[in-house]
Amino acid sequence: MISTLRKTWFDAETLSDKFLLFAGYSWLLPALLLLALPAVVNAQFTYLTNNGTITITGYTGPGGAVIIPDTTNGYPVTGIGTNAFYQCTTLTSVTIGNNVTSIGNWAFYNSSLIKVTLPNSVTNLEDHAFGYCNLTRVTIPGNVTSIGTNAFAYCGGLTNVIIGNGITSISGWEFEFCDSLTSVTISNTVTNIGAYAFGYCSSLNIVTIPNSVTSIGDNAFYQCTSLTRVTIPDSVTRIGNWAFYYCSLTNVTIPNSVTSVGTGAFYYCASLTSVTIPGSVTGLGDSAFYHCTGLTSVTIPDSVTNLGFSAFYLCTGLTNVTIGNGVTGIGVDAFAGCFGLTSIAIPNNVTSIGDYAFESCTNLVSVTIGNNVTSIGIWAFSFCKSLTSVTIPDSVTNIGNFAFQWCYKLASVTIGNSVTNIGNNAFYSDTNLTGVYFKGNAPGIGSTVFSGDTNATVYYLPGKIGWSSPFAGRPAVLWNPLFQVSDSSFGVRTNRFGFNITGTTNIPIMLEACTNLANPIWVPLQSCTLTNGSLYFSDPDWTNYPARFYRIRSP
Repeated sequence: MISTLRKTWFDAETLSDKFLLFAGYSWLLPALLLLALPAVVNAQFTYLTNNGTITITGYTGPGGAVIIPDTTNGYPVTGIGTNAFYQCTTLTSVTIGNNVTSIGNWAFYNSSLIKVTLPNSVTNLEDHAFGYCNLTRVTIPGNVTSIGTNAFAYCGGLTNVIIGNGITSISGWEFEFCDSLTSVTISNTVTNIGAYAFGYCSSLNIVTIPNSVTSIGDNAFYQCTSLTRVTIPDSVTRIGNWAFYYCSLTNVTIPNSVTSVGTGAFYYCASLTSVTIPGSVTGLGDSAFYHCTGLTSVTIPDSVTNLGFSAFYLCTGLTNVTIGNGVTGIGVDAFAGCFGLTSIAIPNNVTSIGDYAFESCTNLVSVTIGNNVTSIGIWAFSFCKSLTSVTIPDSVTNIGNFAFQWCYKLASVTIGNSVTNIGNNAFYSDTNLTGVYFKGNAPGIGSTVFSGDTNATVYYLPGKIGWSSPFAGRPAVLWNPLFQVSDSSFGVRTNRFGFNITGTTNIPIMLEACTNLANPIWVPLQSCTLTNGSLYFSDPDWTNYPARFYRIRSP
């Protein structure tokens, strides 16, 4: 009898049954009253006793407002165990006694609890402790030092959270799917915001991250679709993968302390119009700014060495990009689908342009490719329908399959002297292409390189080997214009300086001039063809310059 009473607190109805049972033994009545009276003022609980402390293990009472006492049977109640109030759908509020230090896994999970009062004694909230509750507001006191995984996850009615100064880490998933949460206050003792800590909190709109935080973890604010503003302090060194995926951020300043922006960190932040990337960042992860359609301008600092896969993919509003001098590789799909981009300068330190890097940049008119690029990937500039001309530097050895396919306005291409291979369909259906100017020996070619380019002529230089006509299905012509400086045409005639240019009949040329070879700025003077193999040029402005230099190049 005594053992049974130490395991169960009885309500009034049960107690009366016991009195009737032992009515014939009046000498036992004082002992029974002594053992049963604590149960009269409390709801029904089951519990375990261990080393002089009690842990609540279950509840079978009527619900409503429940008070968990400080002590029972002379022992302190120090714990609320695993599943103790699991799916208690009649529970509305709980006041927890002042000796409880730990609330166990799933303790109040999926209950109808709307209010809970935690005493200062509580230091630990275990995994899923209040998950799926009807709580509307949570204040975690300073004595709590640990919040378990999913501790408040799926609390659909939760609107406000204050995290006390006992917490040093929000380790992950604590407030996931709290889709009514609009406000969160994070203590300045917190150093880490972990994976999915506030994931899917679709009503959260403003977050201030304190100066104590050094890491924003993977998916930390994943699909916080109402989040418009976030303050990232100078203490943060890492922004994790997918950290702000599908948020509604309008502008972001990444502090100088950050060295890494993770994969998909700002993926599909369609409202983002401005981002500042500091000189401390060395890498932009794959899809870092994927589908940020509102982004109009971006400067990639010299500290960044690599642009990851799809880094700015489908940033359709992007009109201006400055790529820093530290970037050595432009990743696959890095700027694909950036419809607003009209020009791009690829710096000299870049060695590779990845597959699909600028695919479908339909308004891209001009491209400058740096002098150290060795490879242009497959589909790299395909569907760049506004591109009019391109010069491929001498450093490039390979042009990938479909690299410039369907560039309908592309009229002129100059290909450097190191290209040894041009892939299948590299210039397929560039219907406006008229001149392809090769500076080196004839390269290996894939099938249908110039298929559909019915107006194109291939031009090659004197002394280069492997050329014959036709080449890849197009006529191949020696391009050999020369200044004639020894004939009577050379020099000043009737106040004009002039000379003859000769070469293969009807080859196109561009004549340019500059005034300083040490720092040349070449100015176009005349674009024409060598009709019948020669052309006389005279310069009426020659007297306006103390010296003038001339050159011939391909159009």
